[in-house]
Amino acid sequence: LQVQNDHSDAAASDLNRRMQFQNKLAGVCEEMCKEVGAYPKCTQCPKFVEPDSTPGVMTWDELLEHMDNLVSWGQDQIKGWHKQASALQVQNDHSDAAASDLNRRMQFQNKL
Repeated sequence: LQVQNDHSDAAASDLNRRMQFQNKLAGVCEEMCKEVGAYPKCTQCPKFVEPDSTPGVMTWDELLEHMDNLVSWGQDQIKGWHKQASALQVQNDHSDAAASDLNRRMQFQNKL
């Protein structure tokens, strides 16, 4: 059992070291692609994200994604407002019941 744990610890450590090494190479790879003129179309670099081809200008795809995000945000806002309104309504129901109770007590005291 101890030998198996040692192997899994070694494998996890090895994987961690490999990820660190690959992350260091990612920056070097990108610089190398820039030097040889293959940068914007570099597909060999790990985790390569192509730079924005239209900086400062919103494309149709970006606009549609933004609109989807606004719809989602708006729905979340409305849900929050409904929760808040429900909580306020419950408080008003309790205060209405308290006022009704107070009114009944006053009527009872007046009868005495």
